[in-house]
Amino acid sequence: MSARTGRVRRAVGRALVDTSPLRRHAGFRRLWTSQFVASMGSQLTVVAVGYQTYRLTGSTGMVGLVSLGQLIPLLAGSLLGGPLVDAWDRRRVLLGTQVLLAAGVTGLAVNSMLPHPLLWPMFACTAEVAAFQGVDWAARRASLRRLVPPADLPAALSLQSAAFQTTLVLGPAAAGLLIAYAGFSLVYWLNVLAFGIAFGIVALLPSLRPAGGGHPAGAASLAGGVRYLRSSRPLAGAFLIDLGAMVFGMPRALFPALADTVFGGGAVTVGYLNAAPGLGALVGSLLTGHVWRVRRAGRAVAVCVTIWGLAIMGFGFASWLPAALALLVVAGAADVVSSVFRMLIVQQVTPDAIQGRVNSLMFVGLQGGPRLGDAESGAAAALGGPQFAAWSGGLLSVVAAVVTCWAIPQFWRYRNETGLAHGAGEAVAPRPRQAGGPAGRAGKSGEAGPEPGPAS
Repeated sequence: MSARTGRVRRAVGRALVDTSPLRRHAGFRRLWTSQFVASMGSQLTVVAVGYQTYRLTGSTGMVGLVSLGQLIPLLAGSLLGGPLVDAWDRRRVLLGTQVLLAAGVTGLAVNSMLPHPLLWPMFACTAEVAAFQGVDWAARRASLRRLVPPADLPAALSLQSAAFQTTLVLGPAAAGLLIAYAGFSLVYWLNVLAFGIAFGIVALLPSLRPAGGGHPAGAASLAGGVRYLRSSRPLAGAFLIDLGAMVFGMPRALFPALADTVFGGGAVTVGYLNAAPGLGALVGSLLTGHVWRVRRAGRAVAVCVTIWGLAIMGFGFASWLPAALALLVVAGAADVVSSVFRMLIVQQVTPDAIQGRVNSLMFVGLQGGPRLGDAESGAAAALGGPQFAAWSGGLLSVVAAVVTCWAIPQFWRYRNETGLAHGAGEAVAPRPRQAGGPAGRAGKSGEAGPEPGPAS
């Protein structure tokens, strides 16, 4: 009996996310801790902004406008920030983003302390914060492989994903309690404090200059990142397969209509439907101890996206709420595991000198895809109803995955590299001494030239 118990414990231990990089690598431990603290604070603010806007205006439409007002700064900041991440010491970039993010939240905190809080800071301050979120995300991803060896990258990516998914669950719950008992200002100031703590932790990191000393920021640098994304076939496949899954298969815009017309519920049912993918993503991120054993990351992404699409198809046909929630949990778990393998491909295929630009482009797809998916779902629902929109979207996600693997066979055949690309490719970053590194592996990885769950 004890031997069987031991085997079960070992099997469970192998399935759970591998935490050894946190123990072995002090630099990664600091990067991870700063991300967890800052993300927890940010989730507090996400809830507070929406609720305070509603309290100020009594309009859910205004809440949506505040969220929409963040989209252009978010995408523009991501695109323009990528070249900066590849031009400067990434540690200094992270220090700067913590200060700038804290400045925006400070504006929200000061506004909340006024006798009659104003509406315009809800737009201005959240837009300022959104403009630097993509820069912060790209800098953290670009710094990762300077802090952990190649063998530990899968576990490190899983840990980053698990940390983020945990904050998506704990942050909103804590925000609700804090707002109810202490008000909005305390929530905002706690977020400012979180960025301050993150600043102090990031300050302990070593210098993280891009390989070759950095590439001058500018339009040419950004264009080089786009060229690299297009020319690297595994990278292009990872970008397109995720974009297809989000554009066609993201069903969140359908949740209110389905809750009302199919499941016979109201706001509580809508809440359950929105929470189910997040729960699946959290569970999936905690059960990624196996990812280092998978050698074909491209096929793993394709399988996960197929599971996502099939689960969304089943959700579209479901009329019993528990079954629908279970399918959404499966979809969320498949999505987060897919994201780990996609980012593993990004880390392995992309030279260090261009990591910032490539990660910023992946972030644009990550943020823009679900919003395009909301529009696609609305159009499909107008044609055939919300259930049709859900199951047809899941089907199209599977079709898009199959087409991507057929059109880009290098992505389907991609095998995890034992080493990493170190040069930047002459077409992207003209440094001849750096270009020789990945050339020898170009044929093996299928490169012609020399990515990330539920939204908060």
